[in-house]
Amino acid sequence: MRKYLYPVFIVIFLGLAVAIYFFKKDAPVPALKERQGRIALGSEWLNTKKAIQTLQTEIRQNPNSATPKLALAQAYMQEARVTGDHGYYDKTALGLLDEVLKKEPNNFEALCCKSTVLLSQHHFTESLDLANKALAINPNNSFVYGLLCDAYLELGNYPKAVEMADKMVSMRPDLRSYSRVSYLREIHGDNAGAIEAMKLALSAGVPGLEQTEWIRTNLGQLYENVGDLKNAEANYQMALAVRPFYPFALAGLGRIAKANKDYSAAIKHFTNANETIIEYSFADELTDLYRLNNEPAKAMASGKRVIQMLGEGAGEEGDEGHGHYADRELAYAYLKINDTESALKHALLEYERRPENNDVNQVLAWVYYKKGDYKKAQKMIAKAMRTNSQNPVLLTHAGLIHLKAGDENGGLALLKKAKTLNPYLIIDGKMDEEHLVALQ
Repeated sequence: MRKYLYPVFIVIFLGLAVAIYFFKKDAPVPALKERQGRIALGSEWLNTKKAIQTLQTEIRQNPNSATPKLALAQAYMQEARVTGDHGYYDKTALGLLDEVLKKEPNNFEALCCKSTVLLSQHHFTESLDLANKALAINPNNSFVYGLLCDAYLELGNYPKAVEMADKMVSMRPDLRSYSRVSYLREIHGDNAGAIEAMKLALSAGVPGLEQTEWIRTNLGQLYENVGDLKNAEANYQMALAVRPFYPFALAGLGRIAKANKDYSAAIKHFTNANETIIEYSFADELTDLYRLNNEPAKAMASGKRVIQMLGEGAGEEGDEGHGHYADRELAYAYLKINDTESALKHALLEYERRPENNDVNQVLAWVYYKKGDYKKAQKMIAKAMRTNSQNPVLLTHAGLIHLKAGDENGGLALLKKAKTLNPYLIIDGKMDEEHLVALQ
């Protein structure tokens, strides 16, 4: 009998193998969301879908291969930039990258990509740790120095950020390195140098690509900061010519209209931008514009929507320890609906994470100012100004704080400097009446 058992076992085994082959399920692959509205128009979206579908097929066919997973993670990171849907795509990219790193913990590209996503989520300390790990693996790659630059900058270690940016631009002078040089020059008070570096970044880009038009709109904002509305508007119009409906260019035109006190036109531009992608800052600007346009109910509704977009639990960790920290943004948002206690709570949460960052010290100073604690505000604003930034909003905040703290001469000097830099300045969704009165 025994000799007949072997053929039976073979038949059973072959039958199971055939069943597994024909009925096996594809390995789960993160889905691509359909774009909606204007950003779904044109060939770019069709090409993106085709490329991503190809990568998804490769992952199903080769689930143990790192290459297509890395490429899909990078595609989803870019899709987050284009759509503004960071909540979905950041988490999805992290899942893919963690799969790669679980098998290949020293995969340089995966470490850099994960560091990039964590920067987007404002997990700066963790991003810095990963970038340093990547640096130890490959110190001859320029991009890793950009990651280090960003993390040090956000944590307030400005000397190290400058060192990393210098290293990056010396290795590869391109759009990414020049834009970092520009921002570092800006926060150190060199507005002309910041514009020069951003022009170099723009010249290194391909017109129409999202990254290039992001640079162009940032150049426009630099021109806004020095009151050059003509050059600012020219850059926004050019961005829209080569990348129609680009939301950050629409927002730029909204700020130009706001500076010219055409609030209805500004509301229209920001509404168009707000309907194009998910981006809290557009709704935040609308809050100010509705107030300027004497529509307080709409302003309050918009302010509450901003808080909802940012998430009231932003100071807590999300799934698997990775939420998006947005406490600095929430602090400003709560001030706009006159909730100073919630604003202070979120400003302090951000301060606990990165006490050396200028922007964090500025928001905490402004919250203390709104609460009437002018001495604490003065202390915080001094830290915010330690790199000699000539940003007109920062100078205005500092001037008003110094005035209320009893330093009339210092306060007036700061306000005059801000007004000279940008004569069109509007603070907190109202004409800067207190500012103007102080200068008379």
